[in-house]
Amino acid sequence: MALDIRRQIPATFERVERNKYGYNAKQVDAFLSRARNSFENPGNTADPVASADVRDVAFDPVKGGYDAQSVDAALDRLEDAFARRERDDLINQQGEEAWLRQIGKLSGILRGRLHRPDGERFRRPARKRTRSYNVQDVDALCVQLIDYLENDQPLSVDTVRRAVFRAAKGDEGYDEAQVDVFLDRVVELMAAID
Repeated sequence: MALDIRRQIPATFERVERNKYGYNAKQVDAFLSRARNSFENPGNTADPVASADVRDVAFDPVKGGYDAQSVDAALDRLEDAFARRERDDLINQQGEEAWLRQIGKLSGILRGRLHRPDGERFRRPARKRTRSYNVQDVDALCVQLIDYLENDQPLSVDTVRRAVFRAAKGDEGYDEAQVDVFLDRVVELMAAID
């Protein structure tokens, strides 16, 4: 069953008030146009888009720009659509065993970190005044992820995408960049599975 990407992504988004910040409309429109073209014409675009590109895209904040929540929700749907297509393409080209090996490899990497003891899953920033994530908050999400991966407990990929952690300072918390990269890989895995 082919996905109609135009139904998933609106032609335009509501803007925030003129004195508030939203996403740069030109950047959003340009990326979504490129993504639509890539999705509808796979293999026939000069600048193809993959699920990782959708996950990693960032837009400049501008006053009066597009509402960030609406754009983020549309990007989540778009990422899921690309991930499903990438999974289906891999299965069609190399078989379900290849897909299962890919999922197993990524799952194994993630589980290695998830099974570290509480308080030791991620590095601590070296500088005392560097912003970091609250250790207990991150560890609580990691416990949910273990339950999802190993005990078939339900967990939405959007829960991981929207995870918010209290702020900490320096080595009182986990390094933000390392946690963010890890969670991107978790989203990649969940999108490929679901």
